[in-house]
Amino acid sequence: MFIETCIAPVNIALIKYWGKRDEELILPINDSLSVTLSTDEMCAKTTAAAAASFKRHIMWLNGEEVPFEQNPRAMRCLKEIQQLALAKEQLKFPIEWKLHIVSRNNFPTAAGLASSAAGYACLVYALAHLYGVQKEELTAIARQGSGSACRSLYGGFVRWHMGKSNDGTDSIALPVAPCEHWQDLHVLILVVNDARKKTSSTKGMQLAVETSDLIKYRAQYCVPQRTAAIVDAIKNHDFAKLAEITMRDSNQFHAIALDTYPPCVYMNDVSHAIVEFVHAFNKAVGEVKLAYTFDAGPNACLYLLERDVSIVLAAIKNSFPNDAEQSVEYVKGIPIACDIGEKNGFNGNATLPINNKNLFKYIIHTRIGKGPQRLGKSESLLDSSNGSPLNN
Repeated sequence: MFIETCIAPVNIALIKYWGKRDEELILPINDSLSVTLSTDEMCAKTTAAAAASFKRHIMWLNGEEVPFEQNPRAMRCLKEIQQLALAKEQLKFPIEWKLHIVSRNNFPTAAGLASSAAGYACLVYALAHLYGVQKEELTAIARQGSGSACRSLYGGFVRWHMGKSNDGTDSIALPVAPCEHWQDLHVLILVVNDARKKTSSTKGMQLAVETSDLIKYRAQYCVPQRTAAIVDAIKNHDFAKLAEITMRDSNQFHAIALDTYPPCVYMNDVSHAIVEFVHAFNKAVGEVKLAYTFDAGPNACLYLLERDVSIVLAAIKNSFPNDAEQSVEYVKGIPIACDIGEKNGFNGNATLPINNKNLFKYIIHTRIGKGPQRLGKSESLLDSSNGSPLNN
């Protein structure tokens, strides 16, 4: 039996990917650009094993067996990796051997937190190590599982180039800047709802391309300008410019969702309250210290600098009171000393909206991070004696 275990990060787009020009190959209608988040707080973990004794391909996702051989995207990724391995003629085991795959996310699945991106990036990365092709270009393969997965194969800031070729060979992700370039960029994820969203991203994109007039204007005019501007902001550590572009692009993305017919509604009343809070906070402190973005779901990703984390959390707790505030499970991830934030300039007297209690399930504090990593045998999710999932 041959076994490989890897982890892969979540990425959250600053410039959104929304809409495909080819559904099968997953070729986008515009470039996108994202921040890779640290795997210390959020990641997908996958173990892939091959053995002569396995009778069929089997996959378990978050403890439940899910179709693999009937999943065209997963099978496409596997076949692409196998073709690379055959071309190298250095196979460690016969190509006909079946696989057992276990994958787990340590964050909500299908709730607008980029779980499919991390999952498919991790699958492709683990398969590449299993078949010995980890040094090959993998982003075009991961893209065929879930578009945004190609961006999770690098750390830091990553740009997915839409490409022009019909076969998708030039639709790949490339790094813009490593995480070390802007180490003090942090993220607060406000989890409003961790349930599966009503309209999947795949369906929402398809409907938007078919029915929205706004999506065409965005792809042709807005995204090229914003992408160039945000790359410049990243290079110059210009947080205010990065924040403005990120928020404008998020707003436009959700405007397109509403322009879709019938409309796709991903944000909810709490999401809109968060938008109001961010603008009120920036006005109260006299500069842009905080930026929001929403993927296809109600949960907010707030970008900020490390020095402002405590003051922002103090403001969030003031504006969004929660009975669970004192629980260690309410603010997950990197520890925050909120009382320091109050001492550093936020005392609750600023003009910020006060919302109803208990609107958030929890908050995740994380930061910009690195790309996928290969783990040791002790981290395996599979029992090496029989190829079944472990309970670890």
